[in-house]
This record gives sequence, C-alpha cells and structure tokens, in this order.
Amino acid sequence: MIKNMGKLDRVIRFALAIIVAILYFTSIITGMVAIILGIIATAFILTSFLGTCPLYLPFGINTKPKESKK
Repeated sequence: MIKNMGKLDRVIRFALAIIVAILYFTSIITGMVAIILGIIATAFILTSFLGTCPLYLPFGINTKPKESKK
C-alpha cells in the first residue's frame, strides 16, 4: 500500500476524530449527525494509522514529504 499522508495530515485527522468522539460522548451531537460523523471519524482514524488515503490516489495528492537520499 502506498503511503501518501504526511505526519501533519495524519495528526489533524486523528484530532478531528477525537473531537467527534468527545462531542458524541457529551451528547452534543446525536441522531443521524452523530452516525455520519462517527463513520467519517472512523475512516479518519483508519487512514491516519495506515498512512494512506484512498481518496488521494485518483487525484495524485501526496502530503508525505519527499525522502532525501544520502
């Protein structure tokens, strides 16, 4: 699997997922909104751990910095 996410991208996605979880567990979001945001948060957690975003692939987006060869 091609890693196409940089560290900052991964941290932001993880932080957004944590914010959604906090909003859910404090009952600020409920119902259909909570379900939709929960699904998105789960996708954010998975992609941040894997380092790959499937939606980036068709568009050729890569937020991972280029590795320098020494």
